[in-house]
Amino acid sequence: MESINLVWGNTLLLVCVIAEILAIKFILKEELPWKEIVLNLNSGHILLWIFRGLEVAAYFYTVELVSIGLVDTMPLWLKWTLAFVLWDFCFYWLHRTHHYFSILWGVHVVHHEGEHFSLSLGIRNSWYSSLTSYPFFIIMAVIGIPVEMFVIVSSTHYFIQFYNHNHLVKNSGWLEFIMVTPSHHRVHHGRNDPYIDKNFGGTLVLWDKLFGTFQKEELDNPVEFGIHEPVDSYNPILVNNIPFLKLFKLDVLQQRINRISFKTPNLILVSGALLLFVLLLFFIYFEKDMGFNSKLLLFSLVFFGTIGNGIMSDGKKIGIYIWVVTMVVLSTLLILYFPISQVGFQICLGLGILHGLGTLGWMSTEKLVKSDR
Repeated sequence: MESINLVWGNTLLLVCVIAEILAIKFILKEELPWKEIVLNLNSGHILLWIFRGLEVAAYFYTVELVSIGLVDTMPLWLKWTLAFVLWDFCFYWLHRTHHYFSILWGVHVVHHEGEHFSLSLGIRNSWYSSLTSYPFFIIMAVIGIPVEMFVIVSSTHYFIQFYNHNHLVKNSGWLEFIMVTPSHHRVHHGRNDPYIDKNFGGTLVLWDKLFGTFQKEELDNPVEFGIHEPVDSYNPILVNNIPFLKLFKLDVLQQRINRISFKTPNLILVSGALLLFVLLLFFIYFEKDMGFNSKLLLFSLVFFGTIGNGIMSDGKKIGIYIWVVTMVVLSTLLILYFPISQVGFQICLGLGILHGLGTLGWMSTEKLVKSDR
């Protein structure tokens, strides 16, 4: 039941992203940075999912081993209220700390490099986000907030934060005084004064106002999104790891990123990214019931697919080979040797094979010419 709920929750995120993209494209008639949107979807959610599981497991064992049971006798409504508010308070300090310490900023900067403020940016995160989140929520485990309550409360807050990245809502009326709104969060993503390092709150605007980090969006001073020196790549491996290499003066990979050598059609990149996200949903759904080999195959399909898609976005021919081999070979192996009697999953694997073969066909007939980014 828990897996089904998580699948539906993440499916809702994907549906909202697609609906917003369609609204921006066909109603607002704005240009979309397709490669950035693809990276947002491909930023590493299969690894992030695994590490999220480790975070929840660590929380569970903390409750089991060191909880002092401070909330055990509280009425249920009060326990839920405390968990909701305390999680948001802890997140404020998690978020603020990730902006002030270089090693933590190396994790969080992945989210801030996006320059198009939209719902897809709301699901763009570092592979390592959950690993650096857990220490900030230990207090909840110590006082005895149950792990089920922690998961539900955190998921609720993360969905609100996802909503706050939407491109369409400009002002939220009276909610501007109570909650973190899209307007407040646009400020947080600003790289121009007076927006830098402001509005760290997740759901309630109270913490920023209480601790002096609140900044209102100024209509006569548009927010400039992104950071001043982003990683010049759409490859998830580079995007997630170069910030750390820079930190330790080892950013050789950054220096080797060349200009695009060819341009992969947006249709191939976007459809591939959507296909990978759906496969991730199936991974979440089947995870508990799959054997180790089939789980490893499906994990590899999504992980190496995101890498191949990202390298294709960078215009590197090797990305096409990674994509084709991953989608055709691993999807075929899953169908043949680890059949799962779920029609939707089988269809998705079939589409993966067709997509890989179609991409190979395009490469064989298309003249790969140099193209500017």
